[in-house]
Amino acid sequence: QPPEKDLTLLAITAILDPLREEVPEAVRMAKGAGVKVLMVTGDHKDTALAIGASLGLVDVEHPSAITGPELDSMDDYEIKKAVMTYNVFARASPENKIKIVKALQSQGEVASMTGVGVNDAPALKAADMGVAMGKEGTDVAREAAEMILADDNFATILVAVEEGRVVLDNLRKVLMIN
Repeated sequence: QPPEKDLTLLAITAILDPLREEVPEAVRMAKGAGVKVLMVTGDHKDTALAIGASLGLVDVEHPSAITGPELDSMDDYEIKKAVMTYNVFARASPENKIKIVKALQSQGEVASMTGVGVNDAPALKAADMGVAMGKEGTDVAREAAEMILADDNFATILVAVEEGRVVLDNLRKVLMIN
């Protein structure tokens, strides 16, 4: 008889990595400012959908997620369509992250990528604006990024976008006068 015959299941434990307090509001503000937010994660599709729903990324218009293996089976045209259709990408590999960034860029989108790990570095480098976390991020991610968030706060990105828009507006005013 197999050795597990005499075993008894005592409990099942679930671990939840809670969202940072500021992130849902920051995502809402980003959407209000015309910034499209995509979530690209290595998590399971169901986990990614649950997190995406709590962030407001899963809704009637974007009810599902797509996985890295599904992206792997697509041609370039299908990937370009997927990045404009889905807000949540699950089970994504480092190669998938680069494909997502490049597909957005090929359609004239300015693509920013946030990341913390070594596996995020290639996509951080490929993005128009790679953003690494300063506290939790690895040295490799910080080296690959153009911007480092010293406070690891996603909402800080919105402050930077707002300041950048002010600078751009001021430049336009100056150039129009001359």
